[in-house]
Amino acid sequence: MTSDKPNHTTTDAGIPVTSDEHSLTIGPNGPILLNDHYLIEQMANFNRERIPERQPHAKGGGGFGRFEVTHDVSKYTKAAVFQPGTTTETLMRFSTVAGERGSPDTWRDPRGFSIKFYTTEGNFDMVGNNTPVFFIRDPMKFQHFIRSQKRRADTNLRDHDMQWDFWTLSPESAHQVAWLMGDRGIPKTWRHMNGYSSHTYMWINAEGERFWVKYHFKTDQGIDFLTQEEADKMAGADADYHTRDLYQALKNGDHPSWTLKVQIMPFEEAKTYRYNPFDLTKVWPHADYPMIEVGKLILDRNPTDYHTEIEQAAFEPNNMVPGTGLSPDKMLLARGFSYADAHRARLGVNYKQIPVNSPKSPVHSYTKDGAMRVQNVTDPVYAPNSKGGPSADAERYPMDNTWEVSGDFVRTAYTLRRDDDDWGQAHTLVREVMDDAQRDRLVSNVVGHLSDGVTEPVLQRAFEYWRNIDQEVGDRIAKGVKGG
Repeated sequence: MTSDKPNHTTTDAGIPVTSDEHSLTIGPNGPILLNDHYLIEQMANFNRERIPERQPHAKGGGGFGRFEVTHDVSKYTKAAVFQPGTTTETLMRFSTVAGERGSPDTWRDPRGFSIKFYTTEGNFDMVGNNTPVFFIRDPMKFQHFIRSQKRRADTNLRDHDMQWDFWTLSPESAHQVAWLMGDRGIPKTWRHMNGYSSHTYMWINAEGERFWVKYHFKTDQGIDFLTQEEADKMAGADADYHTRDLYQALKNGDHPSWTLKVQIMPFEEAKTYRYNPFDLTKVWPHADYPMIEVGKLILDRNPTDYHTEIEQAAFEPNNMVPGTGLSPDKMLLARGFSYADAHRARLGVNYKQIPVNSPKSPVHSYTKDGAMRVQNVTDPVYAPNSKGGPSADAERYPMDNTWEVSGDFVRTAYTLRRDDDDWGQAHTLVREVMDDAQRDRLVSNVVGHLSDGVTEPVLQRAFEYWRNIDQEVGDRIAKGVKGG
C-alpha cells in the first residue's frame, strides 16, 4: 500500500527545500551565499550533534614542531610564514575521520592532517587529509556523507551497506574511494603518510598578483602502509597504535619531518583549465603544474597535557594570514564557516583564548564577554571610536584575496570543463598509478568490504561503480564477492 503522505525534504521548520545536493551560489562557479539558510541550518545543527568530542576526526593525536622555509617562493606570496629563512612554531594533529574517540587507530579511513602555524601575522591554519581529493564537492552533502560512515540509528553499528549506498549514489566519490580502498587507506603510522591541503587556496604576492595553490606535505620517512589483515589484528592488539607510535618517536628523539611542496596555477589559467581546478574530487596533473619546494615541517615535541593541547586544539581554514586566501571551492567556502562554528559549539565562544589556540602575535579585537572569557577587555569596546581603539588599515592590509563573479542565484553543480567527469581520474589512479600488486590488494580490500553486510540493490550498484572506474577491476570485484 502506497502512502499519500509527501516525502519531500524540509527544513527543521517544515519548509520544503529545493535541493539536497547543491548549495546556493552566484552562478555555477560562484561563491556560496550567506542567505542559503538551509545550508547553514545543516552545518550548524551538524556541528552540535556531538558533545564534547569532535564530530568527525574525533580520534587523533599530535605534537608541536616548526616549519622552516628552505626555498624562495616570495614571487608567489607575501605571507610572512613563507618568506626565505623564516622559522615558525607549529602544532600538528593527525586523526581518523569516522571513528569516535575510543575507536581503533587502524580502521580503513582517511587520515586528517591539520597544521597550525603561529606566524608573526596571526595564526595560519591548514585542514587537510592524507589524500589529495575528497568524496564530495558540495557542502550540502557533507553532513549526509559523514552520517553514512558512522552508525545506524537502529543498531548503533557501523554499516558497510549504508556506506556503499551513499557512495554508489554519489559518483563523484569514485576518486577518493579508489584511494581509500588502496594501500594508503591504512597508513603504517602517521609518520609514514603524506598530508595534502586537497583544496585549492590562493596566494598573493607583494605586487598584488594572485595565484592558485595546492599544498603537498611529502613524508621524509617514506610512504608505508598496513595490509587489511595487519590492520585488523592491530585494531584488537593495540587500538592506540598510531597515537603510541608518534608519542614514542618524539620521546625518543626520532623527529618526523615532511617536505612542503606546492603546485602553482596562474590566476587567469583557472578560467580555462581542462579540469575545474576548484573541484575537490580532482587533482592537478603534475605534468601541467609541477611541484615547487617550499620548506621543511618538523615535529619535535610531545604535548604535556593531551586534553589541553590536542583535544582542545581548534583548526579552521578561515584563519588566512595576509598573502593567503580561499578559492571558489564550494567545500572550502563552507568550511570557512563550519569549522569555527564547530569550535564555538564544542569549546565555547572564547576558544581562541585557550593557550594552544592563541596567536603568538598581538591581538587587537573588539570581541568581548561570553562564557569562559579570561583575557580582560579594555575600553573602547566599539568601532568606530575617537578614544584610541584599534582601527582597520586597508592600505597595509588590502582586500586582495578576492575574485570576480557574476550570475543568477542557482542550486546546481559546477560547470563542466573539457576533461571533467567522475571516473577518469579514478581510472588513472587504479590503472596507471597502481602496479599489479597494489591492484590485487585493492580488489581484495573491496571484496572484503562489500562482503560484510552490503545488500541488494546496493551491491549491484557497487559492481557497476567499480566497472565505471575500471572494467577489469570491477569484474574481478564482482567475481570475488559472488564467489564464482
